Amino acid sequence: MYTFPEDRDHITLGLISDTHGLLRDEAVEALQDSDLIIHAGDIGALSVIDQLGAIADVVAVRGNMDRDEVAGKFPLTETVQVNEVLLYAIHDLGRLDLDPGVSGIDVVIFGHSHEPFIQKQDGILYVNPGSAGPRRFKLPVSLGKLHISGKTLNAELITLTV
Repeated sequence: MYTFPEDRDHITLGLISDTHGLLRDEAVEALQDSDLIIHAGDIGALSVIDQLGAIADVVAVRGNMDRDEVAGKFPLTETVQVNEVLLYAIHDLGRLDLDPGVSGIDVVIFGHSHEPFIQKQDGILYVNPGSAGPRRFKLPVSLGKLHISGKTLNAELITLTV
């Protein structure tokens, strides 16, 4: 489990997924105000994590396309504690291995589909920031942010102009 080291009134998480080795300048710019970045898998290259790490601490999980050195460095899932909020990161929501409500999870962050998505279900916020890497089909190139103030959560999706 990763615990955010500071108790502050407002914390901004940058949410990114499916970079597949491509970290666009537009993504780096959009994430500049992040206090923590969560990468929801299909990282593609360790250099992506290094570049994100120059902005803020990074918590990452591996995706189904992560191989070799990338796969060996990151877990399949990660729990993140930010003040009073508990987050769970996993690449493929279809492989969710716990009941978020029973486990006290407030937010599930995932990727895999490349489709940006925000929905609250049974009190749990589900966020897929979409794909910030190579464009897939006609889906947007996007990432997300999660603003945390106490237990108040505000998620947003950001479509990158590329």
